[in-house]
Amino acid sequence: MDKKIKIAGIIKESIVDGPGIRLTVFTQGCVHNCIGCHNPETHSFSHGYYIEIDEIIKLVEENPLLDGITLTGGEPFHQGKNCAILANKIKDMGLNVVTYTGYTFEEIINEMEINNSWQELLLATDILIDGKFDIDKKSMLLKFRGSSNQRIIDVKTSLEKEQVCILLD
Repeated sequence: MDKKIKIAGIIKESIVDGPGIRLTVFTQGCVHNCIGCHNPETHSFSHGYYIEIDEIIKLVEENPLLDGITLTGGEPFHQGKNCAILANKIKDMGLNVVTYTGYTFEEIINEMEINNSWQELLLATDILIDGKFDIDKKSMLLKFRGSSNQRIIDVKTSLEKEQVCILLD
């Protein structure tokens, strides 16, 4: 039996969830419950539905225009193991992976010492958009994020240099 991810839904083509044309997977379940969250329907762990990772791969294969996928939520790190499996399959196809998280890069680094699935997902992510949505820092002018505290991070370079490397401000 294939691995599954619990999701709230999928957008087959998005240009607002990372660079290029992306298939966006909205994972189900989030503990952050940010005030003013754009996707509050993804918070409950009891809602949503399971989808096989291979079904998501088929959707990607059906669209040659895609640059990659975006994992958002909800909170993808709550399903780190299976999100990492999906992300690695996408990377094997030559596409890139953007992951949105309410955790900061630093929190993920600290947690991955005891939670291998967080490490797997971070290592399979090309671009991490981190931090909780902060309604007091909300701006419609920001690219790919909702509040100015959130960062667009080049994961590979950040890990190599052992410091956060921002892609866009």
